[in-house]
Amino acid sequence: MTGLCAGRVAVVTGAGRGLGRAHALALAAEGANVVVNDLGVALDGAAGQGSPAQDVADEIRALGGEAVAHGGDIATTDGAASLIATALDTYGRLDALVNNAGFLRDRMLINLDEDDWDAVLRVHLKGHFLPLRHAAAHWRAETKAGRARAARVVNTSSGAGLLGSVGQGNYSAAKAGIVGLTLVAAAELGRYGVQVNAIAPAARTRMTERAFAETMAAPDQGGAFDAMAPENVAPLVVWLASADSAGVTGRVFEAEAGRITVMEGWRPGPTADKGARWTPAEAGDAARKLLAAAEPPLPVYGAS
Repeated sequence: MTGLCAGRVAVVTGAGRGLGRAHALALAAEGANVVVNDLGVALDGAAGQGSPAQDVADEIRALGGEAVAHGGDIATTDGAASLIATALDTYGRLDALVNNAGFLRDRMLINLDEDDWDAVLRVHLKGHFLPLRHAAAHWRAETKAGRARAARVVNTSSGAGLLGSVGQGNYSAAKAGIVGLTLVAAAELGRYGVQVNAIAPAARTRMTERAFAETMAAPDQGGAFDAMAPENVAPLVVWLASADSAGVTGRVFEAEAGRITVMEGWRPGPTADKGARWTPAEAGDAARKLLAAAEPPLPVYGAS
């Protein structure tokens, strides 16, 4: 390892399993002190057993790194505040926040009830906003005190948030919201030395093993490249969380297997301007001509 994050302090939410665990271990391997957050819930957000955050913190220390566990609910003001306070009280600083926590409650829209909508939006979108807000307040205060940091935020969106995903209306909406939050935070927080980016990862986790079992299966052959291992995504996260990523902000990266893609979002395509108000029939005719000249949209995940 190169010590890319030596001396830095990183907070990782949802770090007890899957992608979050891989991020926490990789950050520690590169020299970061890590606050490992995980509420320890089941796949659908129901109360779980054990303390996966403590397990990962213990694992990092056993490997010679430095970590502390945090088991609070980061989708609450008190939980998010205590998360940031844990980093400051334990290590005296905060350099990077990796927002990763989430769970699934998949339903087709006609079967999706309000509680399942609210729960998924809460953990993913609010669970990104609150830690980001408390971290940003700290970094603003540090900047005003003349102690600006090379601060970094890495948010976790999804291909479902970029393209939609059948049976995941709540999850897709939350992940799309995270992209919007990332863009706004990058624009607002740059003055305080904070860079904010997002990843849209594809990897084997508790969430994807059930939804895409065949695609996410580990290879049978020993030594074969495990394309869907969550450890494949972690190197990009570590780099984005490091000072070495200077000048990169407001970007969304897709990370899968050995591939990294810069995602290019909404931008103006074919345009028609009448210079006056359209009639509905004229607007429809113009829209059809513009659509014929436009790039076709990518398919929605899971669409037949």
